[in-house]
Amino acid sequence: MKKILLAEDDFDLSTVLIQYLQLRNFEVVWAENGQKALTIFQQEPFDICVLDVMMPVMDGFRLAEEILKIHPEMPFVFLTAKQLKEDKIKGLELGADDYIVKPFEVEELILRINNILKRSENNSKTIRKQEIVIGKYLFDTQRLCLKLNTNVQQLTEKEAALIFFLHQHKNQLVKREAILQAIWKNDDFFSGRSMDVFISKIRKYFQDDDRISIESTRFIGLEFKIAD
Repeated sequence: MKKILLAEDDFDLSTVLIQYLQLRNFEVVWAENGQKALTIFQQEPFDICVLDVMMPVMDGFRLAEEILKIHPEMPFVFLTAKQLKEDKIKGLELGADDYIVKPFEVEELILRINNILKRSENNSKTIRKQEIVIGKYLFDTQRLCLKLNTNVQQLTEKEAALIFFLHQHKNQLVKREAILQAIWKNDDFFSGRSMDVFISKIRKYFQDDDRISIESTRFIGLEFKIAD
């Protein structure tokens, strides 16, 4: 049974969501504001978080930031009544696995949660337990981190899976759709924007080795280049 942290200040909506999720064999812990949700998250283990963006005390964006400090690879979904492009981009920059605009069908939410959990499990299985040398860096696939001398960059499971995939196809032009299907299991617009955010982060992680670059070819794909 997978365990969900639901942070939503609308009592009626929360009641409906909890009932449906429990019928689908999820264990649900509910919090009516961001601060209470953070306190609960610090005390209990969860498989995924469903976070309303607009909440009292602490909003969903701030809550996600605090959750990721504790558990960097925790998957999460934003619920929002807004359709603002800026909010979606902010959610993507935080690493959201999905972004659902109210009103929505509960069955859609359940489907997306199941897909995210499946992707998360597949990504963790994809990475072999080994250390890989990438230029000046040491990529520790067991501890999910990049090491450069004494500096250690902690990675999320999805960041690690993406780096692993790119390294497997180094110095090759790989189509965007192939990367999206391999890591996100989806090549829709949302997944594409999410990948762009992750690629920007990974470029920064490798910025101290000028032999490493991720080059984009418009409308085609990406090439993870490692010069000799």
